[in-house]
Order: sequence, then structure tokens, then C-alpha cells
Amino acid sequence: MTYAQVYGQWQQDPEGFWLGAAGGIDWVTKPTRALNDSRAPLYEWFTDATVNTCWNAVDRHVAAGRGSQAAIIHDSPVTGTKHVITYDELQNRVSRLAGALKAKGITKGDRVIIYMPMVPEALEAMLACARLGAIHSVVFGGFAANELAVRIDDCTPKAIIAASCGIEPNRVVHYKPLLDAAIDMADHKPDFCVIFQREQEVAKLIPGRDVAWHEFQYGVEPADCVPVEGNHPAYILYTSGTTGAPKGVVRPTAGHLVALNWTMRAIYNCGAGDVFWAASDVGWVVGHSYICYAPLIAGCTTIVYEGKPVGTPNAAAFWRVIAEHKVKSFFTAPTALRAIKRDDPDGAMVTAMPSLQALYLAGERADPDTIHWAQNHLKVPVIDHWWQTETGYAIAANPLGIEPLPVKIGSPSVAMPGFDVQVLDEGGHPVSPGTLGAIAIKLPLPPGTLPTLWNAEDRFIKSYLAHFPGYYETGDAGYVDGDGYLYIMARTDDVINVAGHRLSTGAMEEVLAGHKDVAECAVIGVADDLKGQSPLGFLCLNRGSDRLHEDVVRECVALMREKIGPVADFKRAVVVDRLPKTRSGKILRGTMVKIADNQPWKMPATIDDPAILDEITTALKSLGLASG
Repeated sequence: MTYAQVYGQWQQDPEGFWLGAAGGIDWVTKPTRALNDSRAPLYEWFTDATVNTCWNAVDRHVAAGRGSQAAIIHDSPVTGTKHVITYDELQNRVSRLAGALKAKGITKGDRVIIYMPMVPEALEAMLACARLGAIHSVVFGGFAANELAVRIDDCTPKAIIAASCGIEPNRVVHYKPLLDAAIDMADHKPDFCVIFQREQEVAKLIPGRDVAWHEFQYGVEPADCVPVEGNHPAYILYTSGTTGAPKGVVRPTAGHLVALNWTMRAIYNCGAGDVFWAASDVGWVVGHSYICYAPLIAGCTTIVYEGKPVGTPNAAAFWRVIAEHKVKSFFTAPTALRAIKRDDPDGAMVTAMPSLQALYLAGERADPDTIHWAQNHLKVPVIDHWWQTETGYAIAANPLGIEPLPVKIGSPSVAMPGFDVQVLDEGGHPVSPGTLGAIAIKLPLPPGTLPTLWNAEDRFIKSYLAHFPGYYETGDAGYVDGDGYLYIMARTDDVINVAGHRLSTGAMEEVLAGHKDVAECAVIGVADDLKGQSPLGFLCLNRGSDRLHEDVVRECVALMREKIGPVADFKRAVVVDRLPKTRSGKILRGTMVKIADNQPWKMPATIDDPAILDEITTALKSLGLASG
């Protein structure tokens, strides 16, 4: 079938489409209906079914006779180790850990926080919780103590599973002191903590509360899979809210299984025995969906990579992993590619990767210059696709497993079945093709997307459903062209108004990224007494560029005038060494705007390196901004 036929099939019979997709999952009790709309606009899926995620990700592959296949490959350049875990071994390890948790009183519905680096034990902890029907909440390893404390108080875990430390290229990150401080700060106290002791740092355990990972599991009876209802939460994943308070995205079990299983073949063209790699972290939604769950549900081999795109040891790190482990589909963030491109602008370090079928990008807008670089040097399709923590998988993509569509640079292609994507004006009315507007999704959202926020139903409705009744508000701005291809141009907050003209910062960044010396860039709108807002560019140059900064800035201003026109009012840019980002690679444009406009701001919880904001402030002051 073609993409148009598959999408049309869903449009004509969404109930039948999703019940058909449910056939790829092992059920304890099969669903008799897909959608439950009894509490609209709060929709749920497969509520009359019972199922277990761990069974579908692990046990069924062993039962099918593929226990000797690699389930997880751990590749850790920061420790110099590699390790393969088969499905047989994974089943034994997960059932034993689940048995230990069960022996300590963890049962269906209990919450467990997981605070781990990129090691296989992180996936084992997630799967062990799923085996028991416990609800896990993974917090990015090394997250600040006060932020961890907020999450402890919000989801009230009975247990916390943590590692003694994380390993960065040049340092050891001490997890245990952060965990101890977070528990001290939190009003809620866990019953116990399980600590995975790494040889790089053995943490001090608190008697009566802490127990070492191996000692915890010694001599326990392995646990069987516990069936749960289709709408039972598989996990809670916190995403930063605009108020600064975290939002606990809830992931329902059955919809999660059905949707992720469908995407592995339809979007990524991967199935049992294929090697799939998402170069992310288990602390982010990509790590949940496409390091842990989807590849294992589909019977693939998944790679857990403990390293960086550059610096472990160099810009060839990703290509080495792909070639060595025979990766078929590779998923990373544009920011990682930009880091590689900056260190290796000519692609001299790219090696032969005969197994690689396609590169997928998501997490931050993929600028055309970066996509061109990857296409030229990797010689495979480079597929931008768009999704959010809240959705858990792609809203728009190029479905290689159904029908490879023509790639349009700058577009994540077309809406996937389940997503009726529309572009609306400020009054909630659909706009014509090519017109910039707010991107919204007509309700109901498909299976596996968030049905609510943890203990915050009112906040869920206010944050996502209230602005455009009948729609889910994505918070992104963009447009759809005449062929139905979607273009994500900016977060809604990043659309700037220059003398009455609504302009996309993403479109301006495309122009700047096209300059031969610019490796990475960002555009923000700063307050302007005359025009309301005025654009300001931040430019990071390629390694080895010896151009005078003022020459590059002058050329970029001229380029913007040529490509977008005087309406952009683009007159100012500054060269900086780095851009402030979250650990998942998103540029902190909102924080930069507040600094430039002398507005109150707080240090973002997810920032990768707080020191960068000092550099940005210095750069802004050189332009007469951030004077406060």
C-alpha cells in the first residue's frame, strides 16, 4: 500500500486501523474496541484489554526461539568497554531484578524513580518495573538535586534505582551525593534505594535505606509478568513547563505498545534481528521510545551508547559505532550532527557504513545546510521527522517502511496515521497552504500519546486543550505546503513580530546556516521601542575558520537582506563559541531573550552547561543589551 492509501485507511476507519495494528502485540486479554471517548476531550485507548509491556519487549522473543539474538549492545567509549546482552540474558536479568523489587514490596501502580547513566542496567530497571506493573519515572542522570527533589515529591516513589556515578569524557559525575541531597530536600521519602555501584566510583551507602544492586538481587525468586489494564500508566516522564514546574507526561501501556510497534516497521523499516540505534539518553523521550521500548518490542537489537558525538574520541565516533555494529537505522538530533559537522566540515572522518539504510533526525529543527552535509557524506536518505515528549513518537515523518516519499529539505514530511495536523490562526481557524500559523492536532490524539499529566488533569487541559477547543496545541508554529508537507519553523513563542510582520526565527536561521563559515546559529527577537521586536543572530563558526568576525557578521546581514528582504530588519549578529542548550540539544532561546531584554529569568533545570549563559550575557553586553 502507498502512504496515501494507509493514511486514507486510518481516516476512513480509525477504530479498525488501530485494532488492526493491535494485532502485532501479545495480549493477555485482547481489546474489543480501540477508542474510549466516554470522557472526551480526555480520550483513552484499548481500556478493556490487559497486557504486559515487558512480556512484549523481552519474553515473547525468547518464547519465539530467538533468545540467543543480541537484545542490547552497550558501547561505552568513555569507559573503553563493550558488552552484548542476548534476549535470554535480558529475560534472566530483568525477571531477577523484578523479583527483588517484588520481595521489597513493589507492586502494580507503585512508582519507582530511575536515576541512571547510559548503561544496560537503566533499561533493565525500566523493564523490571514494567514487568511488575510498577510505574517508572526516569530522571536524567546527574540532574540537579533540587530538580530531582521536585520529581520525588510529585510522583512519590516507593523506591529509587540509581547509579553511583556517570562518566563524562573528562570527569566523573557524582550521582549519589545528588541523590542524597534530593531525598533530604524532598518532603516524600522513598522506602529504599538500589544503588548500581560502578567501578569508577563506589558510593557510600546509607544503612537501612540503600542497598547495592548485586546484593539486592542475590538469591531472589524471579518474577513473572503482571497483566495490567490498557490505560494503566507505563511511565511518567517529566518535561519542563513554561511556569518552571515540571509536567509529568503519562504514557498509557497498551497504546504505547501498539503505536511503537507500528512505527518500527512503518517509519524506520526495522524488524526482528535488525540493529537500531537512537543516539540519545534514557532520560529523554527518545531514549524511552527508541532506545528501550520500540526496538525491543519489535525484536531488534538496540544500542546503548555511553559517549558523545565528538570528543569520544573525535567526530568519527558515530560512524565507528554504525559500521562496527551493523546499524540499519540511525536516529540522532540535528545538534549532534552540527557538532560533528563543525569539527569535520569536509566529512573527511566519515567512514564506509554499508549496513546503514537511513539517518533520522528529531529533537530540534533540522536546518537544510546540516541535512545537505549529511546527504553528501553519508550517501543515505536523511529523514527529518517531528514529534514531542507528549506524543512519544512521530507526528510527521517520511514512512520508509510504507513508501519512501520525496524528501523536501526543511520539512519533516507528512502527518502519520492518527494525527490530523492543522495550521490555525490566532482565532483557531485553519489557514491556507503556505501561511504561517499555530500547529494543532485535531482530537482525539492517537494511541500512546499522553492522555493527561500526572496528578494534574486541570493543568493538562489548560496547557494543551483550552486554547483551541477540539484540538491539541503543539506549541509549534509553521505551515503546510500544497502537497501536504509540514514545515516546523519555530516554537510559537519564537515567532517574532517586527513592525507588524510575523516572522519565523527558523527561516532566518536557515539563511544564516547557509553561510559557509557558520556551523550553528540561533536567532531571537529582542525588544525594540520602534518595531516591537528586532531579530538578533548568534553565530558559531566552523572549527579552523580564521575569518574576521565582523566580516562574517556583515556577510550574514547581507545574506538575510537578499534571502528574506528588508522586512526582516536583520542588522545585528554576534559570534559566540557555543549556544546554550538543554542536555537533549534544544537551544534555550527563551532564556536568551530574557537576558537580552533584562527580564527576570531562572537557570533552566535542563541546561547542559550553565557557564555558557555567562558567555552569552557578555556577547549581548557588547551590543548594548543585557545591561541590567
